[in-house]
Amino acid sequence: MNDNPIITIRTTINAPKEKVWKYWTEPEHIKKWNNASVDWHTTTASNDLRAGGMFLSRMEAKDGSLGFDFSGIYDEVKLYETIAYTLGDARKVKINFSENENGTEVIEAFEAETTNSIEMQKTGWQAILDNFKRYTEMQKIVPHLWYDKEAKEAALFYISLFEQSKLLKTAVLHNTPSGDVEIVGFELAGQPFDAISAGPYFAFNPSISLMVACYSMEEVNEKWNALSEGGEVLMPLDEYPFSKWYGWVQDRYGLSWQLMLMDNGQTVQKITPNLLFSNAVCGKAEEAVKYYTEVFENSKIGLVSHYEDGEATSPHAKINYAAFNLEGLDFSAMDNGYEADFDFNEAFSLTVICEDQNEIDYYWNKLSAVPEAEQCGWVKDKFGVSWQIVPAAIREVMKSDDVVKIQRMNEAILKMKKIELANLNL
Repeated sequence: MNDNPIITIRTTINAPKEKVWKYWTEPEHIKKWNNASVDWHTTTASNDLRAGGMFLSRMEAKDGSLGFDFSGIYDEVKLYETIAYTLGDARKVKINFSENENGTEVIEAFEAETTNSIEMQKTGWQAILDNFKRYTEMQKIVPHLWYDKEAKEAALFYISLFEQSKLLKTAVLHNTPSGDVEIVGFELAGQPFDAISAGPYFAFNPSISLMVACYSMEEVNEKWNALSEGGEVLMPLDEYPFSKWYGWVQDRYGLSWQLMLMDNGQTVQKITPNLLFSNAVCGKAEEAVKYYTEVFENSKIGLVSHYEDGEATSPHAKINYAAFNLEGLDFSAMDNGYEADFDFNEAFSLTVICEDQNEIDYYWNKLSAVPEAEQCGWVKDKFGVSWQIVPAAIREVMKSDDVVKIQRMNEAILKMKKIELANLNL
């Protein structure tokens, strides 16, 4: 650093350092977060990540009125820890990455220039860093729940049961094949969920349930009492070989929940979607887990446990539990050890949020295996699980209060199978 004033900005990102580093350094990711406001974007990026290597990002106003190259030469690159470089005007910049209990802290220190005020420079660089945080933390896969008329009512009920929970957005879409439908966005324990009231076309069943990690018997009992009221008990609340206090219940809306007391000191994701493979796909849970972790780049497989001889009544059942993670979201899967009268359906789907048309095309091609199920961004994979492949731009519009724009966008989507960004009239 020279004698220029040093400006320091920082943030903590809820993601492992490997993911933070990847998103910070790879050009395809840089183009998606490297802007201080929605009026600007990075049109091209290149990055030779080594001491002596050069980086360049072309930053332009979206209306084409302004633009400039942001470039420099690397002085130091220490994997997952430090990046230091010199800008074209000889100013020095250093970024440190360090993991802590809340994720990965990013501290960026740079020499001020002399044209703009210190406060303006700090605000601008912090805005870009905040945008990087939002992009990196964005949950790629969001559970989606289909109700007849009760989406908002159910969301508010669930919100009342979990800390760090809130209603995010509601909106009504008019003139859909289901008539007027209400969409609802909400968080449970800090995790995003989507829901829709769109008619009695699909019904929840135990094929996909939500497994809740509880840290006291009182918490298990409290949630059990609320969720079982007006619902149906699938496995009674009791002690089992795999948990000292566990129960499986369908709530009054039909959604399935597994409540489990965790061992002391064990900390896991609060709510984990669980996939139960039955009937024609019983015995394919492990195959599915391997397939999903190949489709999604930032993924891994955890514990896999197999049924012992005679443990399952179904001769096809192979695994009684598999833990896996897709893009930062924990899942579990199992083959159904018993005969069942239910299969995966559209009542519980998984939305994949895509940044651009290339991502939409990629996930569509990987996950769509049933042509007749393709409609309005929806697909069904070879195991029967339903997915929605949607651009992030749709979610941004839905968060707005622009009713006309929302309706225009929805009318465009209703004419599509795979969503084409260029035809959304955004």
